[in-house]
Amino acid sequence: MPPNFNTIEKKYAALFERLLSRSERILEFKSFLEKETNWLAAPVFKRARMDVEHGLLMHSVGVTENALRIKDLIAPDITDESVIVAALFHDVGKLDYPGKPSGLPGDNELPGQGRHHAVRSLELVSRFITLSEEEAQAIAAHDGLVPVEGGAVNLEYYRKECRLTMILHFADLWTASVEEEGRK
Repeated sequence: MPPNFNTIEKKYAALFERLLSRSERILEFKSFLEKETNWLAAPVFKRARMDVEHGLLMHSVGVTENALRIKDLIAPDITDESVIVAALFHDVGKLDYPGKPSGLPGDNELPGQGRHHAVRSLELVSRFITLSEEEAQAIAAHDGLVPVEGGAVNLEYYRKECRLTMILHFADLWTASVEEEGRK
């Protein structure tokens, strides 16, 4: 069973205490998400156990915590801030905006109409936060090779994934499959 919202809210707040160099821009993005989107309440659609209020935030915090654990074990030279930015915001492309469900202000397409949520996440995050190449790749390719509408996304990163991308991909997969869905 997913943790309750009070527990997630505390973990979410604690992540922002670990920010160093870009805290001002990251906090501006956090404020935007909380005021202009359904970030704090959004479910994770199509995942029964996370298709609940706050499901996306619970998932994103879980992915971030797992990514930080993996980073500490195998890539301690990667900064906590890079992991937090990439992991916490990897799925913001799934959010609804007032008057424009599942679309970003200025979007011409909606998900399922040719635009992948990871690319939408990257577009949104980069409007506020200057990203390193590794952070941008991790957000854009966090789902790995995913078959979509007769093709595959993220082929441009196949066998060229940076370490942060691999960490985020595995943390996302582990969080969703093992912790949320209970896969053995």
